[in-house]
Amino acid sequence: MGAGDPFWDDGTVLTYDVVDVFAEKPFAGNQLAVVHGAAGLSDEQLLTLAREFNFSETTFPTPIAGDRYSVRIFTPGGEIPFAGHPTLGTAWVLRERGDLDSAQVVQECAAGEVGVRFVEDAVELSAVPRDLVGPLDHDVVAGVLHAVGLTAEDRDGDAWLAGTGLTFAHVPVRDDAVARAGIARTLPHLPPTGDPIGGINLYSVTADLEVHSRVFVPDLAVPEDPATGSAAAGLGMALRARGLAADGDRYRIRQGIEMGRPSRLLGTVGERISVAGQVHPIARGEIRVP
Repeated sequence: MGAGDPFWDDGTVLTYDVVDVFAEKPFAGNQLAVVHGAAGLSDEQLLTLAREFNFSETTFPTPIAGDRYSVRIFTPGGEIPFAGHPTLGTAWVLRERGDLDSAQVVQECAAGEVGVRFVEDAVELSAVPRDLVGPLDHDVVAGVLHAVGLTAEDRDGDAWLAGTGLTFAHVPVRDDAVARAGIARTLPHLPPTGDPIGGINLYSVTADLEVHSRVFVPDLAVPEDPATGSAAAGLGMALRARGLAADGDRYRIRQGIEMGRPSRLLGTVGERISVAGQVHPIARGEIRVP
């Protein structure tokens, strides 16, 4: 079915791509819809399309040059200034379409400019650290743990608010507690930050920086996210703040296991935080304009 069929006669159609990001194989990682040619649509129309796909995020990019594009990022709950897997997935799709032709490109989004580069079979973003608040006091951490059905006995170190455009509460717990955690329905009260609060990043970490993570984003209509590049970037800042990582150190994140969408994110601590992962194409099609 396509343009010219009776089904489409009452409006314009847009093309889209669906990819799996931070996935080591197709049908894993975090799903992303990239909708093309939507620059003239209203905020309401963009949100309606994001809710139709109902993925963690849907992006609406506009190519600017062979090494630059702008993008708007929507969850089913509304627009956000930055997110990791939409950054990697959108850049990958635009390069596959021929809209980008450089190995290093710049994404313009509401959080500013984000560097993206294509490295062998992966895509890597590079973001400037922004919010860093902590260590969080006992009552704040207790509220976060309560929101996910855990207790103070599950805690395993200092918690921080950290982010590179979207800020998360990074709360370390024992590894068994990561799997036991329930989905947060609301965000507890958190200290003010410069950027919006994305949600809760509950994680365990070993001495060699192997991380098991779960991310909950209830205020943006994403109960649990299978792979969260923005949280992974903030986590690098939190690990450095805790003294567990230094500039140049790499950390490896497993996420999405409990959702049946296993994901792998590779981070590097530095003056800019880098997060990399693979992208796999899944679908391509047309969608009506609301």
